[in-house]
Amino acid sequence: MTGFRSVAAAFAASVVLASPAAFAQSGTVKVAWIDPLSGMMAPLGQNMVRSWQYVADLANQQKWAGDVKFEVVPFDNKLSPQESLTALKSIVDQGIRYVVQGNGSGVAIALSDAVAKHNERNPGKEIVFLNYAAIDPSLTNARCNFWHFALDINADMKMEALTSYMAKRPEIKKVYLINQDYAFGHSVEKAAEEYLKRKRPDIQVVGKDRHPLAQVRDFAPYVAKIKAAGADTIITGNWGADLALLVKAAKDAGLSANFYTYYAGTTGVPTAMGAAGVDHVRQVSYWQPNDSVLNPQAIIDGFKKKFNDDYYTMATYTAFKLLSEGMKKAKSTDPLKVAFAMEGLKVQSLNGEVEMRATDHRAQQSVYISSWQKVDGKTVKYDQENTGYGWRTEAKLDSYVASQPTSCQMKRPAAR
Repeated sequence: MTGFRSVAAAFAASVVLASPAAFAQSGTVKVAWIDPLSGMMAPLGQNMVRSWQYVADLANQQKWAGDVKFEVVPFDNKLSPQESLTALKSIVDQGIRYVVQGNGSGVAIALSDAVAKHNERNPGKEIVFLNYAAIDPSLTNARCNFWHFALDINADMKMEALTSYMAKRPEIKKVYLINQDYAFGHSVEKAAEEYLKRKRPDIQVVGKDRHPLAQVRDFAPYVAKIKAAGADTIITGNWGADLALLVKAAKDAGLSANFYTYYAGTTGVPTAMGAAGVDHVRQVSYWQPNDSVLNPQAIIDGFKKKFNDDYYTMATYTAFKLLSEGMKKAKSTDPLKVAFAMEGLKVQSLNGEVEMRATDHRAQQSVYISSWQKVDGKTVKYDQENTGYGWRTEAKLDSYVASQPTSCQMKRPAAR
């Protein structure tokens, strides 16, 4: 923690001296992407940076923002808050005024705080932070700030939908909770216990585990504990390699328990599931390609052809729609004006209408519960990772149903 504070202090001191950023109302707007491109989560990061760059190209080709074009500039943060703040200093020095990040709520909390402090100390050189996947509820509650915009639904919204679905399944009797040991994982565990107790008090939580983020390479000991506890259901917020390796260990051990997940559609997990996951794995999400309001075929096919990979981070589409419409509404690319313009803005994304709620800057959108099934050409048209299996919608909540209240008391800067 001492190292983190020293890096944060160094960043705060250095940005005061940062050179002014050149900004045009046409031309190219650079968007800095800060997430892992090394370590255990590198495959996930690679998919996501490609998704950002692919949709940026689409926005440019179709002139979503008129004469403004977007360029995504990647920064590898090694999944570290300290590395992220170091990257942010470089971003400031380069005059980049829009930042995106999503992998790890610990990183998002550090970035959100640093961006807010930088903007307060450097009027006229503000930065907007678009958070596309870090979903700790505090980010749009107690820790909310004007410069942070959350494009995903938060952990509590996902758990509300997931447990509402689970409450109607009488076969669920014994649940095991396993999550990554940091802010997001803690919030998933807490919400699961609270919501299950409220909706199905007969369900027994037979075990809980927290493990280090992106460090465990063999989940066999955890799976052994789950089997010993007699769990019929597992709830996990794990993502990336941490979920892929957990699912693989469960399959290798012949564990028959069903998985209820947040991120079973992320890189590596579909391959780990394969046929063994059919009707045994479910996920909660804000979109799934087999039940899309806007036809995603061109994007999915184009992404696959270009990268031989799956497009699943739909928040990238929403982000560039919000930025584009915000810039057109503000008639400017200035971050302060665009931030004000995005408040309350409604855009059409692949999952339908998405509203950036003004009170807390949390995107309000539909929520899906999907199960892993064999491609049938009807309810499951698109597979993942060439497995021949994909997602079928089991339940869908409209945005107003999935919405939750916020405790955010946002302080807004003066407009100019």
